[in-house]
Amino acid sequence: MTTAPAHPPHLRDFYENPAVPVASGAPRSRRQARMLAAALGPAAGGARTVLDVGCGDGTAAATAAPFLRGHRVIGVDWSQDALARARTRMPYAVRGELTGGGLPLRTACADAVLFSEVIEHLVDPDAALAEIRRVLRPGGHLMLSTPNLAAWYNRALLMAGVQPVFSEVSLRAVHGRPGREVVGHLRLYTARALREFVAASGFEVVRLAGAPFHGVPRPLRPLDRLACARPPLASILLLHARRA
Repeated sequence: MTTAPAHPPHLRDFYENPAVPVASGAPRSRRQARMLAAALGPAAGGARTVLDVGCGDGTAAATAAPFLRGHRVIGVDWSQDALARARTRMPYAVRGELTGGGLPLRTACADAVLFSEVIEHLVDPDAALAEIRRVLRPGGHLMLSTPNLAAWYNRALLMAGVQPVFSEVSLRAVHGRPGREVVGHLRLYTARALREFVAASGFEVVRLAGAPFHGVPRPLRPLDRLACARPPLASILLLHARRA
């Protein structure tokens, strides 16, 4: 779920809790994996190295595996508990941190980085993207996903004076917004902000897409899927960029 260790101990303990939700659902993982598979091409042209940075328990990598057959997927996370679970779902998983000493990987070693549902948990996202850029080869792919602050329902909630979904004011309880799960989000992005931030970090944005969120109430899920056609309104932002 997160690879940022430079937090107070209580926040680190929060992320070590296996009960904390780790992803926005399989539909997001599948859409992101399809985007990555299209960018990498078939493994017959040569196996590529994909780093799943912030792999958590390996669920997202397992969902993506059928789309990435023949490519080498390596999970990276700072949580020993998460890595123990990830190793039951993926062949390679190593401990690493985006901040502090950086990832235990050589420069330009990866063809692609999956960065799923991580950036919203980071204290220092600038340092994180700099480290990801370091381990990517020139022209390498970044596949980033994150909740959308300006999702269609958040726009309505804000107009009604309600705290947006995905936002957090406490690690102990939900206050002022729909939902019951505390997930530890520190930062949220709109489509425009995410594009600008990634471009300023030394990447060329290739594509921005949308994905649905499994936490949307069932009667509203058709609307949520429809909103994916307009990424700035979608629940989840899927961004494909290349290292410039």
